Amino acid sequence: MADTPTQPPQSRGAKRHESRIGSTYAAFIQHLCEVGKLEPGLAECAAVSVINALLHRIQPDEAKDLTAQLPRKLVEFLPREGQPPGRVQGRSRDDFLRRVAEDLRKDVSEVEGLVRAVFQGLREHISDGEADDVQSNLPRELQDLWRRTQ
Repeated sequence: MADTPTQPPQSRGAKRHESRIGSTYAAFIQHLCEVGKLEPGLAECAAVSVINALLHRIQPDEAKDLTAQLPRKLVEFLPREGQPPGRVQGRSRDDFLRRVAEDLRKDVSEVEGLVRAVFQGLREHISDGEADDVQSNLPRELQDLWRRTQ
């Protein structure tokens, strides 16, 4: 029988760190569930879809700053597309909602409430300065949607 390498046991500090990462993410998703009156599975999918679309509407440096304030586990779920975050795609509100709707396989008329819930959850999770920076990077139509969550 061949020797198989084994992973060394995780230290207590590493276990606490992993637990903290998971609990931060769980708290964020729970908050989205409460804000948007969503089921946990939909809240998770909506968070990933909306945040990914948002990261592609703001400048690369701002996308990096926003990502740094998100729960790490959430960042791990964001798709790693060929196009790096921060490359502006479709500037209009309708383009944004259409992208989220396609990603979630929902009708466009169903996603505005999801977008608002995720935006509100984000605004409450990130610093006020970061929220202002994100807003200033958005096209005017999306700024209105972002502001309505205040």
